[in-house]
Amino acid sequence: MPTISINEHEVEAREGETVLDACERHGVRIPTLCHLKHLTPTGACRLCVVEVEGQRALVPSCAWPVADGMKVRTHSARAIEARRVVVELLLANHPDECLYCNRNTDCDLRGLAAELGVQGRRFFGAKLERKKDAGSPAIIRDPAKCILCGRCVRVCEEVQGVGCLDFIGRGSATTVGPALDQGLNVSSCVNCGQCLLVCPTGALSEHTATPTVLAALADPERTVVVQHAPAVALTLGEEFGLKPGADVAGLLNAALRRLGFARVYETAFAADLTVMEEASELVKRLREDGPLPMFTSCSPGWIKYVEQSYPEYIPNLSTCKSPQMMLGALLKSPRAAMAGLDPGRLFSVSIMPCVAKKFEAARPELHTEGVPDVDAVLTTRELVGLLRQRGLDLARLAPEPADDPFGTRSTAGRLFAGSGGVMESALRTAHWLLTGQEPPELRVQAVRAGDGVRECRVLVAGLELGAAVVSGLGQAKALLAQVRAGRRDLHFIEVMTCPGGCLNGGGQVRAASAESLRARQQALYALDRDGALRTAHGNESIRRLYDEFLGAPLGEASHRYLHTHYAPREVVR
Repeated sequence: MPTISINEHEVEAREGETVLDACERHGVRIPTLCHLKHLTPTGACRLCVVEVEGQRALVPSCAWPVADGMKVRTHSARAIEARRVVVELLLANHPDECLYCNRNTDCDLRGLAAELGVQGRRFFGAKLERKKDAGSPAIIRDPAKCILCGRCVRVCEEVQGVGCLDFIGRGSATTVGPALDQGLNVSSCVNCGQCLLVCPTGALSEHTATPTVLAALADPERTVVVQHAPAVALTLGEEFGLKPGADVAGLLNAALRRLGFARVYETAFAADLTVMEEASELVKRLREDGPLPMFTSCSPGWIKYVEQSYPEYIPNLSTCKSPQMMLGALLKSPRAAMAGLDPGRLFSVSIMPCVAKKFEAARPELHTEGVPDVDAVLTTRELVGLLRQRGLDLARLAPEPADDPFGTRSTAGRLFAGSGGVMESALRTAHWLLTGQEPPELRVQAVRAGDGVRECRVLVAGLELGAAVVSGLGQAKALLAQVRAGRRDLHFIEVMTCPGGCLNGGGQVRAASAESLRARQQALYALDRDGALRTAHGNESIRRLYDEFLGAPLGEASHRYLHTHYAPREVVR
């Protein structure tokens, strides 16, 4: 292993690593703006420059490989001054509206200015006028706040494989945007929100529904109900001082009632319902030689990706609505009247870890008889702001149960929060539907969280069922290429748009560490391991719903409220 000197201290480096990585491993932090771990370095922002003995110019530590005997000075006066000038030049063309910016408390540029002691403006010049792009129902793009770090471009291209964003123009006129500088709403953007997680400023943000929700809560003519996704309950606690992965579902139920919501439901109940419908659909396709492989349809970013990039596979998508939309449809159905709710006065809110859920709720195909299933979607980030605005500290509340008749949920429904959860839950119930018996082992380890494509072969009633799980559209694209090339051994494929699934959704709190993501995933599996009810078909509330209202999976009522259709989509490329 090469030995290098960092600020006059000799340390061991690793062959092939960069100066930045070596310094971070040994407790020396070097500021960056363009750098993203696990992606090829670009050295674009020049904020991470350091002095290396023998080099006349400062070098970018994110792209400079270590060498035996190298001597590095990370915080010399020359390096610090260079970083300060970079930040000052960025601020010279940046809007002075920090007090009103949605990133005013966690802006990387603002934090770096404070760290480097930038307390005034030295550089002046004409600021370029940039028009805000607010046409998308999910994401707002404000080019005036863009610092051209390229993080969003790289995540969209290298991780998601969508390539919606790129650099446009040259020189001082350069900006970042979709093809032909059109709006995100007509672009190939799938609304996943991964760009929001890496943007260091307020250039990219979600289309907030907070004012709409607050107005509904204040309207005495409306009955406002809310549902929250299983991934939200496993991440929200981190913002209130609880350990990563802490399950705050009960605390969240209590907090939402204090905000004024008339009824509080957990989307995991509808995830159980999705399992019943999707597993039944899979069994029917297997028995009747339907379009295979069948793809899951819970992730709205994935659905839009197929519609615009792989329309020939639309028949392979499950026709099931996502759990969010299923529960929304039921809350406005005659079943709601049986629960004492007036569907005509109902305003339905969902709290999701996903920015694309805003886009999904606006889709006309996901309205039931012309009525939106969900009226407003809040992300986890928006919920944090709302709770703090109302002075609610999650850690100081006592847990409360969700409301009936949609209150009981299995741990199978909660597994939807992580990559592989939909598949694992559906396989449990598919086995029961095909054999009438519980599977010998409920846990399907082969499809649980991991890198790349995870595959398994499950023998059910003499049939070898091939299943695959993938998260991140870049990985999905590679698997689709295999299917398109003629691969025929897969019958069921789960795709989550965001890497790692909803626990790492585009609407989650920013700057989650790899350790906290692992803690969330392990907490999810612990909940399933210790749960008393672990299958959707074993949920008595689901059985009662079918007996009293829906009839049977894939029946007439189920198709009216729980299923939908998709069509090819044209976009500007």
